[in-house]
Amino acid sequence: MAFRLAAVNDRATLLVGAGPEPVTQGIDVERASGGSIGPDPMAALARHEELHALASAPPDVEVDEARLGCPVPSPGQVFAIGLNYRTHAEEAGLPVPDVPMVFTKFPSSICGPTADIELPSGAVDWEAELVVVIGSGGRDIAPHDALAHVAGFTGGQDVSERVVQFASTPAQFSMGKSYATFGPVGPAVVSCDSLADPDDVELWCEIDGERVQHGRTRDLIFGVPAIVAYLSSICELRPGDLVFTGTPAGVGFTRHPPRFLGPGELLVSHFEGIGTLRNRIRSR
Repeated sequence: MAFRLAAVNDRATLLVGAGPEPVTQGIDVERASGGSIGPDPMAALARHEELHALASAPPDVEVDEARLGCPVPSPGQVFAIGLNYRTHAEEAGLPVPDVPMVFTKFPSSICGPTADIELPSGAVDWEAELVVVIGSGGRDIAPHDALAHVAGFTGGQDVSERVVQFASTPAQFSMGKSYATFGPVGPAVVSCDSLADPDDVELWCEIDGERVQHGRTRDLIFGVPAIVAYLSSICELRPGDLVFTGTPAGVGFTRHPPRFLGPGELLVSHFEGIGTLRNRIRSR
């Protein structure tokens, strides 16, 4: 059975139901597993194969979707892929890469699906991205085995401070993208089998109701299997690691004139079959 893993009061919880109606019930993973899986969502992700069976347990938790926490609160590694949509490479005026362009967002930047995004400057940009959550780690994972190592997918925002990012040559991608609150993730980790087509997920982003990004993951230059295979050929992937897979066209710094996030704005990012991030922007 497909599952949707969320954090309710910081406890691993399987959401009951999906679709346009708000989720109001959940299954506490620790109780449903008879205590064999602890309450930490990270512990549940490491045992993701067992969550399929637990998803049929009777609900025992009331859920307020507006108060869900980060479903992957303490990833060991956070990878991100740059220029992974041709439309984004084109708008940035950069060539399409021959191999995945990899950087990191440091784990201290990760926050929940409704966390406020704090502005350290007036040059903060948005990037809506499908995020892969590693379930079973390893090295040298073959592309055809990649999804077996994935616990599921979630939504993310690769928030970016562009002055710091481009302050030197080569650019400081990781530093410009790792301020506190620069990695909203959620609202849930959904198993691959819960999506109609895990290779073709629609995503979009709005600022105060204005659509600024809209794409589908079928347009990724390097799809999820290729990304997992490439990363694992160099790094050991571990349960709970995150992989931001890239953003479609529509970011702010490539516009004429550039547009950046401002205090009081509401950044809404939606991911088909996964859910919606709603992040208010505020000054530090």
